[in-house]
Amino acid sequence: MSRILSGATALLLTTAAAPAPPVPPPAPIRIGQAGFETSGTKIAILAAAETTPLAWTLTDARGKIVASGKTIPFGPDAASGESVHRIDFGAFRRSGNGYRLHVGPKASHPFAINTRPFGPLALTAMAFFYQQRSAVPILPDYVERPDLARPAGHPSDTATCFAGRDQKGVQWPGCDYTLDATGGWYDAGDHGKYVVNGGVSTWTLLDLHERLAAWGDATAFADGRLALPERGNGIDDLLDEARVEVGFLLSMQIPDGTRLAIAPDAGRPGKPITRFETIDAGGLVHTKIADETWTRIPTAPAEDRQTRFLYPPSTAATLNMVGVAAHCARIWRTVDPAFATRCLTAARRGWAAALRHPDLLTSSDFTGSGGYGDRDVRDEFSFAAAQLYATTREPVFLERLRKDGIFTDPGTDISWGSLKLAGALTLATLPTGLPDTDAATLRNRITTLADGFVAETGRSGYGIPFSGTRYPWGSNSTILNRAIVLGVAWQIDRKPAYRDAVVASLDYILGRNPLDRSYVTGVGVRPMQHPHHRFWAAAADARFPAPPSGVLSGGPNSGAANDAGPLKGCAPQTCWVDDYRAFTVNEVAINWNAPLVWTAAFVDATRK
Repeated sequence: MSRILSGATALLLTTAAAPAPPVPPPAPIRIGQAGFETSGTKIAILAAAETTPLAWTLTDARGKIVASGKTIPFGPDAASGESVHRIDFGAFRRSGNGYRLHVGPKASHPFAINTRPFGPLALTAMAFFYQQRSAVPILPDYVERPDLARPAGHPSDTATCFAGRDQKGVQWPGCDYTLDATGGWYDAGDHGKYVVNGGVSTWTLLDLHERLAAWGDATAFADGRLALPERGNGIDDLLDEARVEVGFLLSMQIPDGTRLAIAPDAGRPGKPITRFETIDAGGLVHTKIADETWTRIPTAPAEDRQTRFLYPPSTAATLNMVGVAAHCARIWRTVDPAFATRCLTAARRGWAAALRHPDLLTSSDFTGSGGYGDRDVRDEFSFAAAQLYATTREPVFLERLRKDGIFTDPGTDISWGSLKLAGALTLATLPTGLPDTDAATLRNRITTLADGFVAETGRSGYGIPFSGTRYPWGSNSTILNRAIVLGVAWQIDRKPAYRDAVVASLDYILGRNPLDRSYVTGVGVRPMQHPHHRFWAAAADARFPAPPSGVLSGGPNSGAANDAGPLKGCAPQTCWVDDYRAFTVNEVAINWNAPLVWTAAFVDATRK
């Protein structure tokens, strides 16, 4: 088998990739480069020092003026480092192509206005997940270009626990068992598979599936809508793709009766690991399966020859699996009852294990893979309890939710390390059997949080629901996860401002930003082209392919302003470069593409 895979990969890599097309110069009027909805909000941004309103015009494809008005000065904007004006042309509602905005000699890129500018984006962004699959060949029938096909990576991903010295010199003892963790999605630009990131990513897609009917578009990902090997099986394509990762998460659970040596001080700041103790590890979940050391760029998955290990279990990983498995049991009970039963059994085992070991933290001291260290797992307990209660309606889980205070403080953000709000969104809006007063309390807290995000659009020069100047690693997903909260708030009371703020988030991601760049490959006139990725690595080696369409960059990282290098001193929204070596700003990841799918599908489903 290894000879066959090696030969196939060698054949693939002898085909030279076409050079990336040149990116046109930036435009002084910034727009969402996917276009605008005919009946929706339409905002563009002009960088200009003038403090008084300026005249703008909108021309059609023939150059004829079809609308005009005055800009709305915002003034200095700390996040972009610019002084900006807004152009609001939402009153214009004529579909067409080739429109352009003008302010004096300054102009935007040409753009379209139509009823469904974001519909294709949701499907294109979902294609990312098939191409991140491990253990199966990526077939030419299901990708947009032949050079994106590849042999299976890690077709038999069976490993034992890490044994050896970590980066701090601690000798880990390993274990006497192996797990077969074949399948799932590669997490990001590397070949690691991580439970905590898989958890939030899978929840996001399953949450979308549960909401589409309420938005009036239950068939958005109906069988055959996505290019997948499973098409034609009569099952929703989003569920087919999500099941790939659910299966991986289940495979990372330790069998009952297993004894394992763990480091009780792992992951605790200022506390070096000095001892190991042996515990009943049955039901716990390993944090990841990954390479012993980092591979180079480029490396095709089938050519990854690194030794793979299971890395120590943690409470956070266990509760991520519990939440997703409980979610699985709820959704698949009518699709595949046997699979639903398997999921719920795993969730109950994992919950019991997490209660036995409620503070088993993740060690980030291993090389070859990301750490995903999380020092506070209270939010994971809330997330898991919320999904278990929504599925089983058993009082013990509601009692835990009350104890954890989810009804008084449902959280303020969603990320791989912060899942309480994800649980609250489920409880507030889905038929879970939650007492009416509790559901009403959560709905009120969610709309209040969304109101705050809407208010931030007024304090952001570029009109996004994120008015701060600290842009974290993966800031694009931070903004899109806020858009998920806004979408759920819209589902609660249909306030137009909530939906408008979701559109603003997508517009920012797709080009309405100070760099005039679409952070999604293949979308817009100035798209990201060179992600940090070991296979989509044409920039590093022309024998490898350029990325497919629909892949989201992590986006600006304001921490780069403090580094020595080309981004030193950058304004927060400009701390980004389209370079495959710049992993802190231009990596891709499953937990970044998932909210892109969610928000694009939301806007398309709720179109007027």
